[in-house]
Amino acid sequence: MNMVNVTIDGIKVQVPENSTVLEAARIAKVDIPTLCYLKDINEIGACRMCVVDVGARSLQAACVYPVSEGLNVKTNTKEIRDARRITLELILSSHDRNCLQCVRNKSCELQSLADNLNIREIRYMGTEEKKKPLDDFSASIVRDPNKCILCRRCVSMCKNVQTVAVIDTMERGYKTIVSPAFEKSLSEVACVNCGQCINVCPVGALSEKGEVAKVWEALANPDLHVIVQTAPAVRAAIGEEFGLPIGTRATKNMVASLKKLGFDKVFDTNTAADLTIMEEGTELIHRIQEGGKLPLITSCSPGWIKFCEHNFPELLDNLSTCKSPHQMFGAILKSYYADKMGIDPSKIFVVSVMPCTAKKFESERPEMNVNGLKDVDAVITTRELATMIKEAGINFNEVSDEHFDDPMGDATGAGVIFGATGGVMEAAIRTAYRLLEGEELEDVNICEARGLDGIKEFTVKLPNTGIELKAAVAHGLGNARKLMEKVRSGEADYHFIEVMACPGGCVNGGGQPIQPASVRNCIDLRAERAKAIYEEDEASVLRRSHENPTIQKLYAEFLGQPCGEKSHHLLHTHYVKRDLYPTED
Repeated sequence: MNMVNVTIDGIKVQVPENSTVLEAARIAKVDIPTLCYLKDINEIGACRMCVVDVGARSLQAACVYPVSEGLNVKTNTKEIRDARRITLELILSSHDRNCLQCVRNKSCELQSLADNLNIREIRYMGTEEKKKPLDDFSASIVRDPNKCILCRRCVSMCKNVQTVAVIDTMERGYKTIVSPAFEKSLSEVACVNCGQCINVCPVGALSEKGEVAKVWEALANPDLHVIVQTAPAVRAAIGEEFGLPIGTRATKNMVASLKKLGFDKVFDTNTAADLTIMEEGTELIHRIQEGGKLPLITSCSPGWIKFCEHNFPELLDNLSTCKSPHQMFGAILKSYYADKMGIDPSKIFVVSVMPCTAKKFESERPEMNVNGLKDVDAVITTRELATMIKEAGINFNEVSDEHFDDPMGDATGAGVIFGATGGVMEAAIRTAYRLLEGEELEDVNICEARGLDGIKEFTVKLPNTGIELKAAVAHGLGNARKLMEKVRSGEADYHFIEVMACPGGCVNGGGQPIQPASVRNCIDLRAERAKAIYEEDEASVLRRSHENPTIQKLYAEFLGQPCGEKSHHLLHTHYVKRDLYPTED
């Protein structure tokens, strides 16, 4: 790699020749403020907060200006500071500055930047145009155009990374907005509710559809038996909301906090992940042995399911018919558990704590019910749970309880790795090997399924049956699209495919704690959070789903056998073809 010599504020450094001034400044440990910039996602120089003096006739945006041999850069002159302040005041002039009531209060990048640049007054007034209506019709995402600062991070994420492309810039000049086409609601377009737009938004223009009030109301109702279940990825990230380092495994603190909030039972969605593996692994074996539709594609990620319904309807028969783990758990809690505990199923209120905003949409799907009762009554994100804990005055870092409640508290390490990309595949192989070969897989660590490559392909040899199980893993919908196009064209030949809508899997879901660009540009959240997931797997006594005693008892006492008549009624579902360009009725 060729290196060039540059000077940043008098500091001489050598940097790769293809670097930008912003990258060079970081090597020189010189801080340049940014707002629209997000590494590998949005590098367009739109906000002009990072302007610097490179000796040209005008100030240049550091995030897109390339370095050259001998370049001398100044980042902190009166002209630069004045330019940044004017730019920020102009952005603030048309921004809804109701900060105290904003969901991003104290975690807003615009707010932090205004503080850092010592903005104490705004000399410019925005137009007197009528306030734009709130788009809160989606089951998962709320869009507030009055808070949008046109940074275009959400556009880049939706269009370039996820390839969903349901939002973009509309109009021109001062009237520019970020919106679905024709200013439609997100509920009227092919949005998949993944929430990745929320995670990259620097302000409160995008947020999840809140259900905290609904959960508080249920907890206060003496007639309801309120159960909470927590997804595996929640424990890997919730500590960030309370100042713990990224990647801290906070299972004990989380369980104790949930009990203090007053839930009647605290269960682990990992238990249902083990149940999912029993059903999905059996489904895979049936399709292989009986000539069923292959490849079998996982159905755990509701954002991926809706993406497939819109974009690849001809592959719907390839999807596993298994409900996602938290929906399975809801169905079991309102049937088996209700009967076992002598509780009227209609009095059971199931709350799912998920890293995912798409789970909110999923829980509202008409297919997700049994005997007229919704499987899951409310879905809150990791962020929303943190809000409840703070509201209740619980000292998260000082409480600890390592035990989920009986009688549904057992889970294996295979269940917990569902939270990372490749985890479902790895868990499924651990059990499918046993079901097909009649013996245990000696090394349960399927390293080929791990890591952050966009698409991973590998083969697992089954010596007794002579099968070579061809597998693939994709995370992020852009990668999923590439893989599905290969499947659709007949170019790909697999038995089993795992797809997760969010880059990195559930650990990077749309409902996880939001980290500012200053953190995201330097730390891979996906990798750090995944470490906590794999640590919990390694620490587990049981690491194969079929070893879970709760699941064994569930089949013996209630379900009978995986993919049997009763499990199909309770635990399986179907999908619908959706228009790629929905139109109003």
